[in-house]
Amino acid sequence: MTMTLIRNRLGLLVLGVLVTFVLYLLLPAIQHEKFTSSVDIPKPRAMDEELQKGQSTGNVTILTGTVLQNPSVFFREAVHVPKDGAPSAESRLGVLFLHGQAFTSQTWEELRTLTLLSEHGYRAVAIDLPGYGDSPHSAAVETTQGRVAFLQEVLKELRLLKPVLISSSMSGRYSIPYLLTSGEQLKGFVPIAPVGTKDFTAQQYQQIKTPTLIIYGERDTGLGTQSLQSLQQIPNSKVVMLPGAGHACYLDKPQEFHKAILSFLGELK
Repeated sequence: MTMTLIRNRLGLLVLGVLVTFVLYLLLPAIQHEKFTSSVDIPKPRAMDEELQKGQSTGNVTILTGTVLQNPSVFFREAVHVPKDGAPSAESRLGVLFLHGQAFTSQTWEELRTLTLLSEHGYRAVAIDLPGYGDSPHSAAVETTQGRVAFLQEVLKELRLLKPVLISSSMSGRYSIPYLLTSGEQLKGFVPIAPVGTKDFTAQQYQQIKTPTLIIYGERDTGLGTQSLQSLQQIPNSKVVMLPGAGHACYLDKPQEFHKAILSFLGELK
């Protein structure tokens, strides 16, 4: 009787050890299954979005050349070729970019501003002002009248009929006088903290009828706020301040800058 009881207890002990061992082996698999079934693993939507952003309706090529003579003026133009190879017969709104003192037309290419505008159906052109980049110095632009005449000739040679003029910093020496004397030849004007705004009166600015988008950086407490005081006198104008951006706000906040430009151009169509 005693031996039988001992055997039964030993049998139960061995059985308990075996059950414990089997559960030990199966526990990781059970936990893994439970974990994977309770966690919602997100799909790689971000990657899909990036691929969609990279899709295009065609290719954009940056062409370069010169207009005028003695001296010549260097320019860059974004040319959009649709995937079907058929150029659009639709008349495109032209946009001419001028640059600041520390920059050239290459700035607008490297920032992909020219490409972006071309992809959105605009004719985007940037020039090197005389004495900058690949445009040699010209004594003809040493006077205000000379700079106005210079822009008139450039627009004529580039066949930009009533374009939008985008002018930053130093190029205000060209664009502001041109706006005041020939503003009717522009579809729109985008000054980006330009110089020379204090040379004209509030009454002169109030006579301007050209739609104007004033852009400046929040941290540009010099030319940005100074030019704003004059330019906001233009009746048909709106102001976009880029938060956290400095004087060259288009470099600090390119996405916000491009968004503002495209929105303004869309209103002019």
